[in-house]
This record gives sequence, C-alpha cells and structure tokens, in this order.
Amino acid sequence: MSDLGTDRMAMMATFVRIVDAGTLSAAAKQLGTTQPTVSRRLQALERSLGVRLIQRTTHAMTLTEDGRRCYERARELIASWESFESEIRGAGDEPVGMLRVIAPHAIGQHQLVVPLADYLKRYPRMSVEWLLHDRDPDVIAHGVDCAIHIGPVNDPSVIAVRVGELSRIVFAAPALLGRRRPKAPEELGKLPWLAMRPFYRDEVTLTHRETGEQRAFPIRPRLTTDGLYALRTAALQGVGVAMGSSWVLAEDLAAGRLAHLVPDWRPAPLPIHLIHPPARFQPARLRLFIDAMKGALKEMNPMHAR
Repeated sequence: MSDLGTDRMAMMATFVRIVDAGTLSAAAKQLGTTQPTVSRRLQALERSLGVRLIQRTTHAMTLTEDGRRCYERARELIASWESFESEIRGAGDEPVGMLRVIAPHAIGQHQLVVPLADYLKRYPRMSVEWLLHDRDPDVIAHGVDCAIHIGPVNDPSVIAVRVGELSRIVFAAPALLGRRRPKAPEELGKLPWLAMRPFYRDEVTLTHRETGEQRAFPIRPRLTTDGLYALRTAALQGVGVAMGSSWVLAEDLAAGRLAHLVPDWRPAPLPIHLIHPPARFQPARLRLFIDAMKGALKEMNPMHAR
C-alpha cells in the first residue's frame, strides 16, 4: 500500500477509535498518543474526504450523516485489511500486533493468566493489554478487541461466544452458623446474606443435584458487592452467607475457614462468554486468542465443584 494509503488507513483507524471511545482524549489514551495528534488525524481525514465527519461543540461530539456512513465503512475496511494481511502472510505465520482485553478481576488474575502466558509464548510478536474490572464490559466504548464476561449477555450489538461455565456453591464461615448448620434451602433464608449484585440480590434459587427440584427463597443482604474477592473476605469475617465460584474458595474450604452449606443443593452455573464487536472479518490475532481461551476454560477442572 502507498504511503498515502497507509496514512489514510491510520486516519480511518483513528476516526473509528474516536467514535468508539466517545472523546478525542479517550481515543488518544487508548492509542497511546496525544489529543492534538488525534485531532490532526481527524482533520486530515475530513480534508481528504471533503466532508465533515464529526460535529464538535464545547460539551458534546456527534457524528454527522457522512460520519455515520464513514464509520461503518471504515470499520469494514480496517477489518478487511487485517484479514487480507493475515491471508497474505500465510496461515502458518504467527500473528503480530496488540490485543486489548477486559477480564473480571478474580478469573483474570488467576485462572486465565496461565493460558494468556501460553498465548504470548506461542506468538512472541503479539502483545496484550490485560484490563481487569468487574463491571459489565462495553467493548465498543472501551475500545477493546474482546472481553471475557461471566453471566448472560444482554447486549445485542456484540458477538458473544460461549466458552465455558462457572459452578457455584453456597458457603459461610462456621462462626456465623453456630452449632446447627442449615440442611434445607428454606433455613438459609433465615440467615444474613452477602449479595453478588450482577448475579443475585434479594432472592436465591437452588436446584437439587439429583432430583432437579428447585426452591427459591428471599434473602436479606447485609452487604452487596460486585467483586468476588470482597464477597469471599466478608464471608470469612462472618458477615453473611454467600454464593460463589468453588475454585476461588477451595483453600478456605479445605482449611475449615469456610463451610460448604446444603451440598445437595446448587445454584445454577454461570456461563462464560467471550464477547467482541461485530465484524465481517476477524483478524488472526483475535481468532487465535478466542481459540486459546476456549480450550483453557474447557479444561479448567478446578472451576467446577467436586
């Protein structure tokens, strides 16, 4: 591609990042450059096309009609070019470039670091920006290539690939229970609870693992959080009963710091999805990353309750 073509591709990529990020400053941060540089690229693209793409005011930034058309075509062109590059290099060549990925704190710090390291070792010309937070990931607004999401996916604007599931158990500190441990789901409802906001708040449903019978009961949360580590720590302090992923509790259960309650009754497992923006073409680096995560998550036996 000529220098002019290369420049235009860079300008289009910057324009797409501006739209996805929402502001020039956010786009500059994601691209690792300065706001004036981003602004210059946008202005150069507008001059090259002879149209105004973004209407900027003091407090807002909106796409023009030309801008909306350009945005859709630019995304397709960028994805097409990346796919073309991958094909020209050959299927046997390694991917090159950067991936930006969002993952939940707990699973992103422990369960997925080893497969991430394996991916980086296998493809030494790849780099990954590994962003950890427990909010629902907005892959477009954050300008990331993909995100690992636990729970159902309610955003119809993204592609969601189911790659595994997380089993859960009901647990609490022995000190909270006293001498008598609950034997039926209804008895759990009489205890104070810790709520995991994304998955349960004021009601819990448990299923008998042999008969399939379901029972639901209300709970009274003393603490509500969206972080698995905070939930675990509060449970260790005896604040309340909670439901969580069995793999993160294994050591505490083995040491007796936490107790597995009503083991014949289980909460429904949580699906794990890898989500990414829709695109007609998928670059090799993302396709290979998705394959690596799929394989790793399916093989993670510690994530399933024994």
